[in-house]
Amino acid sequence: MNRKKRIESLLLKNFINWKFTVIDNSAQHSGHNNFDGTQETHFCIIIKKPFSSKDNRISIHRKIYKLLKDDFQNGLHALEIKIAN
Repeated sequence: MNRKKRIESLLLKNFINWKFTVIDNSAQHSGHNNFDGTQETHFCIIIKKPFSSKDNRISIHRKIYKLLKDDFQNGLHALEIKIAN
């Protein structure tokens, strides 16, 4: 399973009834720190919380970073998180 699909799977399991989009921005960072743009190293997650959710932005960021801890240790270099209400 590639990294994008793995991230989508983790979000589906842990953010039930949330809407999200996972974007692989790796190609835009070709040449940065010797990345060639094909290594699935840079991602953007756009996530929309349900109206009923009481989670704040910090708790959402912490949860996502905790879910992706192994990925950061294995090649994930950068993650942008955009949270919509």
